[in-house]
Amino acid sequence: GIGQDITGRLAQEREYTRLIDTANAPIFGVDTQGRVNVWNQCAVRLSGYPSEEVMGHSLVKEFIRMEHQEKVQGVLDQALHGEETANFDFPLMTKGKNRLEVLLNATTRRDEQGNIIGVVGIGQDITARLAQEREYSKLIDSANAPIFGVDTQGRVNVWNQCAMQLVGYSSEEVMSKNLVKEFITDEYKTAVQAVLDMALHGEETANFEFPLITKAGVRVDV
Repeated sequence: GIGQDITGRLAQEREYTRLIDTANAPIFGVDTQGRVNVWNQCAVRLSGYPSEEVMGHSLVKEFIRMEHQEKVQGVLDQALHGEETANFDFPLMTKGKNRLEVLLNATTRRDEQGNIIGVVGIGQDITARLAQEREYSKLIDSANAPIFGVDTQGRVNVWNQCAMQLVGYSSEEVMSKNLVKEFITDEYKTAVQAVLDMALHGEETANFEFPLITKAGVRVDV
């Protein structure tokens, strides 16, 4: 017989397994059939499922909410074809039937010959962060003052209830539209654009005049 010393390789694999299992992040893995074959200690703590209860089970069918199964399956299928996905929302069902929000990177797993043998996902629990963001959005929306926001292109992405009442435009009517071009009076467009540009470069401005045009065509000074 012709042998091959695989002592080093086995030691390396054991170390790799140990690092995955003790990582301070939830790590899941599936084989080419979508059955769980990696479920580290952090995943156990977050989900409430011990590894014995998930190994060999379909990750998508048994642990993902019905409305998200198609999307998650699509990401896994892409990874099984070598197309990896970073930072996708991975809503996992805990044993207590709560929804856990995980931000996941799906990475293709290959054997020594380069054949695809599955997918491993390294996650980050963002449940608390998303809850905080929802609370923040609620506070903005219900504030007793008009609050507007724009993205880096100057398109509206925040328009609270007080802004709606003051200006007459619903959020659906303004979202993604250019704030300066469509809602600021002509003589102030340059000045307001300059203030927004400075803020986008980290230079904030306090107490500047912000004259909006209402839906009725009336000027409102904010």
